[in-house]
Amino acid sequence: MSTTDQTPADPAADASLASDFRMATFRLARRLRSERAVDSMSDGQFAVLAALKVHGPHTLGELADRERVSAPSMNRTVNFLEESGYLSRTADEDDRRKVNIQLTDAGLAVVEETVRRRDSWLEHAIEALDPAEREVLSRAALIMREVATR
Repeated sequence: MSTTDQTPADPAADASLASDFRMATFRLARRLRSERAVDSMSDGQFAVLAALKVHGPHTLGELADRERVSAPSMNRTVNFLEESGYLSRTADEDDRRKVNIQLTDAGLAVVEETVRRRDSWLEHAIEALDPAEREVLSRAALIMREVATR
């Protein structure tokens, strides 16, 4: 579903919808973030673990770029996660000057348990909806993906 060819019929209504949608998205994201395996872990720390699970080992600079933070900030995050046993650093086999950061089994377990808890909470919330509401959410998910790529 594409709306790129359409002119907004009511700019004030579109602005109100955008504001309502933004707030609802933030509230849902905040509620999902509260479902975590380790309560003491920040969202930024979890994001690093999740990125390593999805994208594999990274250097510190690559992680900083991916998460859009400074290298010193990422170094503090990585140090904490390493001290907590969630990731490890190893020298690159091809370039000994390079250090790769990767998940440990404990880090992988945190990511998998957090994702399981978040999916479970959302599944239960969706189960409480009637079929028409579930259909609206299904269509909305497609539209949200499209909007996110713009």
